Amino acid sequence: MLKRLLYFVLLGFIAGCSNPGGELLFIEPKETDAFQYPYFLFIPKGVSTDEKAFVLIEPNNSGFADDDLQNHIEKAKRTSTKDFYLGNYAARKLNCPLLVPVFPRSKTNWKIYTHALDRDVMLQEEQPLKRIDLQLIEMYKHAQNLLTDKGIPSHDQFLLCGFSASATFANRFTLLHPDRVRAVAAGGLNGLLMLPENSLDEEMLNYPIGTNDMKELTGSAFQKETFIKTPQFYFMGQLDDNDAVPYDDAFSQAEREQIFKLLGEQMLSERWKTCSRLYKDAGVNADIRLYENIGHEHPQEVKDDVVAFFNAILK
Repeated sequence: MLKRLLYFVLLGFIAGCSNPGGELLFIEPKETDAFQYPYFLFIPKGVSTDEKAFVLIEPNNSGFADDDLQNHIEKAKRTSTKDFYLGNYAARKLNCPLLVPVFPRSKTNWKIYTHALDRDVMLQEEQPLKRIDLQLIEMYKHAQNLLTDKGIPSHDQFLLCGFSASATFANRFTLLHPDRVRAVAAGGLNGLLMLPENSLDEEMLNYPIGTNDMKELTGSAFQKETFIKTPQFYFMGQLDDNDAVPYDDAFSQAEREQIFKLLGEQMLSERWKTCSRLYKDAGVNADIRLYENIGHEHPQEVKDDVVAFFNAILK
């Protein structure tokens, strides 16, 4: 049983960050809460109390599978506090709160790729893994109350970002809940975007490749018009060779074969171009980029572009 609510992990300067810090809260769920895992809430110093804030969410991506939740907690804490990470850097520049959930990634049940919000985790019927997408929304609602108590009102929609597996989570979450996402920025996505289409070339596209079975899977129909209007920023590095599609923890054999057949086996020379074109053809409000001379990374130039994207939305 996870412990009770609310630990104040650190106030003031956050060790290991290059910029001044803020307040870091670590929240563990109570039995009555509608989420099963902890989350971190980082509040940069000087967040305004005069107007509603947009909270930024970066889903956690440990980069490893481990049955010990504490190891995922430690990685999520680093994601919350160090401005190396996309979410923390953007939150500091935007002067907005940052929420980072602590979802596990099991070594024993290694095919359930929670940090990428894959099909396996979406099919879980039993707690604590059932519908972690909805659990994230409940974490956000909980965080809103904490922020209100601190005199920081917040919007019901939030900003979303991620890199690598958490980028895939962010992209898929945006198709599942476009009404909750004010804007999303994500990169290093294996050259693959989930398509806002039920089919392609007369083949049905089920989650997480497309939206054909979304209502069956979630109980709610795909909100296509809302998704198309949602501001989105996706990027890959020209030298990126980190492709999760060939691996069984990320995709089933059937999913992999369909991706290779319809979107391209080569991550950048085919797949990224195809997904970019299909998003454009669908009219999605997306800025999709390929950065020259970078690999599976988000250097300063990229992080500043993400901040500029969010700033333009929030003006």
